Amino acid sequence: MSVDYQSLAVEGVQALSPYQPGKPIEELAREFGLNPDEIIKLASNENPLGPSEKAMAAARKALEESCLYPDGNGFALKQALASRFGVAMNQITLGNGSNDVLEVIARCFAGPNSEVVFSQYAFAVYPLVAQAIGAKGVSVPAKAWGHDLDAMADAVNERTKLVFVANPNNPTGTVHIADAIEAFLQRIPEQVLVVLDEAYCEYLTGKAFPDGVRLLERFPNLVVCRTFSKAWGLAAMRVGYAFSSPAIADVLNRVRQPFNVNSIALAAAAAVLEDEDYLNRSREVNEAGLRQLAEGFEKIGVPFIPSVGNFIAVEVGQQAAEVYQALLSRGVIVRPVAGYGMPNHLRVSVGLAEENQRFLDALSDALRAARDGH
Repeated sequence: MSVDYQSLAVEGVQALSPYQPGKPIEELAREFGLNPDEIIKLASNENPLGPSEKAMAAARKALEESCLYPDGNGFALKQALASRFGVAMNQITLGNGSNDVLEVIARCFAGPNSEVVFSQYAFAVYPLVAQAIGAKGVSVPAKAWGHDLDAMADAVNERTKLVFVANPNNPTGTVHIADAIEAFLQRIPEQVLVVLDEAYCEYLTGKAFPDGVRLLERFPNLVVCRTFSKAWGLAAMRVGYAFSSPAIADVLNRVRQPFNVNSIALAAAAAVLEDEDYLNRSREVNEAGLRQLAEGFEKIGVPFIPSVGNFIAVEVGQQAAEVYQALLSRGVIVRPVAGYGMPNHLRVSVGLAEENQRFLDALSDALRAARDGH
């Protein structure tokens, strides 16, 4: 081959490494010769309940019209979102998962010679999209594994176009209360967009926790991103959305692909918004699972980062890659987070009670074998 096609890619893309998702069950089964039915996956922050029956019924009905293009404007889903959250339909941008929305925001409002601010240990997509569009990513050192909001505000300058705030944060599970988020927003110049990524917000309860939607009217530079992949149990459907001012939404919808959310996903997402019982069960299972995992870590004697998401990061006292491999051989998939600068941690998603216990037993066994030199 006479042409180096990689060198033809734009500069920011040339230096990118692909995002690494959690290992699929089928891949692990092939790799270790395991029975897929005996493998548990606690790697990708998925909802262990399975999908809502209401969502599946709507999806099955939508399949009957698979020969037709989806509604490019997503009217029914936007209407359902507007009704539930008290926003106008022209404040909504739909995406093929919230990652899609995050990328569209970056493409619309940042570029070469601009800066994008985010926290150390924050979601990996933020630096990836900044680099892809040629912007300078500014990673602000974390504080107690979470965002140092004061330091992030200090990092904003005349070149800053975007600030990403994950609340709760993935992979650390940390969160800032409403007053802290509001005080932070007051420090950001109005020409700088703040993207409040609330992918795990449905797991939060109590008045002290923030609800970005309530801040939109007071902070027109705010964009609130959410997803149906976690508490709503539709990860495979890939539906995310953003709330913002109509002016910002108008810009985003100029760049958003017109059919970026398929008909089956649109129908399932609109239906699940009416399934309050499913959401409540998701929260209950998650709260119980977080307690179970935390108590298990304390019993094993390994430190962890208290989490409000549907996952928890545990420190295994050594290079976590070795423990990760040991868990794989035992049919348990979790997530190493060395790529986040946390080489001694594993992130484990909350599963059903029996799955959580199986993981804890496998972790205890793997750590004991490592200490004994096996």
